[in-house]
Amino acid sequence: MNPVQRFFRRYIFSTIGILALFFVVNIALVLSVMIAGYMSGTDNGLSVRSVSSHVTEQGGVWTADDTALALLREHDAWAMLLDESGTVVWEQGLPEELPRSYTSAEVASFSRWYLQDYPVKVWSREDSALMVVGFEAGTLVKYYFSMETPSLMMFLMGGIAVFVFNLLLMIFLMLRNTRQVEKAMSPILRGIQDLSRGNYQPLDEGGELAEINAGLNRAGDYLMQKDNTRAEWIRGVSHDIRTPLSMVLGYASELEDDAALPPEARQQAGMIRRQGERLRSLVEDLNLTTKLEYALQPIRRESVDLVEIGRQAVSEVLNSGLPEQYELEFSEEHPGSTARMQGDAALLRRMLDNLIRNCMVHNPRGCHISVTVGAEAGRCTCTVEDDGVGMDAARLDALNREADVASTQGGEHGLGLKLVRQIVRAHGGTVQFWQAVPHGLEVFVFFSENSNVKHA
Repeated sequence: MNPVQRFFRRYIFSTIGILALFFVVNIALVLSVMIAGYMSGTDNGLSVRSVSSHVTEQGGVWTADDTALALLREHDAWAMLLDESGTVVWEQGLPEELPRSYTSAEVASFSRWYLQDYPVKVWSREDSALMVVGFEAGTLVKYYFSMETPSLMMFLMGGIAVFVFNLLLMIFLMLRNTRQVEKAMSPILRGIQDLSRGNYQPLDEGGELAEINAGLNRAGDYLMQKDNTRAEWIRGVSHDIRTPLSMVLGYASELEDDAALPPEARQQAGMIRRQGERLRSLVEDLNLTTKLEYALQPIRRESVDLVEIGRQAVSEVLNSGLPEQYELEFSEEHPGSTARMQGDAALLRRMLDNLIRNCMVHNPRGCHISVTVGAEAGRCTCTVEDDGVGMDAARLDALNREADVASTQGGEHGLGLKLVRQIVRAHGGTVQFWQAVPHGLEVFVFFSENSNVKHA
């Protein structure tokens, strides 16, 4: 999954999460309001049945005990008891304006609705009497309705259908909006990715995000022009410095070999030659890394033997004159076998040469350098290890993160290791830097035996 897809997937999931949170919060609010309304009422503790149970008849006289009276006082309620004929046979706090006798029609009416303006509750006793408890006007709302079962089912199904329809409509609109955003943003995100890789393609400066596209095009043009200018400058400097540097090396070599000169002068000429060769190597590295960075260096795809390339690289270093404080050893993981891969032989030799010379630069007092090449588990491997001063953990971590790291020597700038990474990446390989045991630096490079060559 590419970063663009991850970006919009997170956007969709976050939107769905917001919708879910919206529904949960609204349901919680509705429930909270219902509970708060229920809790705010004053009728929770009053039961008409309880009041009725504490009203009894003794010798034809109806009386209420203290419990019934306390319940009525607690809820600011009044009560009356009607016999079978609708006559009030007992009352407590009954308002004066209310009648003391009721017809069956009146009883049916206030049982369902109100007794004048007073909300009432009724309870039918086992002795056929009717207990009525009333409350102050406006303290209780009574509302009854009736509906046929088919109508009620239609109402419920309709409500569910409307809810589902609204939910699907919301999801549709959300996805449609997301698609529009994706359609507008995808070219911009791809353009940013291409710009970070130095392979920018101009965007269409139209649509809703035309200003952003235009700004990104201007930034891309500026960076590409800047990179091209830098590449042209490096190529120009490399070309212009080649002729005078060759003359310096030639004359320094002649002076170093001139037996007529004093030994001190010949040593100074040798120093000039060695530093000139080092300068030429740095210029070549700078030129090559620029070509690889901007895909200006053609990669020759051919079948090569990494074992033979390793042997050639070690031989070239030995033939060029290895200082006596260094020991260089070449070995094969599986003697007599080959390690074939698709690659550029010249670049791979340059990679090994840079790794070997990096060991020498970092260990001016000398060290033992071993180069091991082989093939196993479907990949070609190469290890360059020294037993020198090594490198601290922070620098190793930076190297493995492909950050530019300066050498431990003040005059170096890590260009050789950067070139190594570029050559390895151009061949689809991987390079890792480790601390050697017990001390020193170990560089491990591996390529797929059938890997395709890639531009850096």
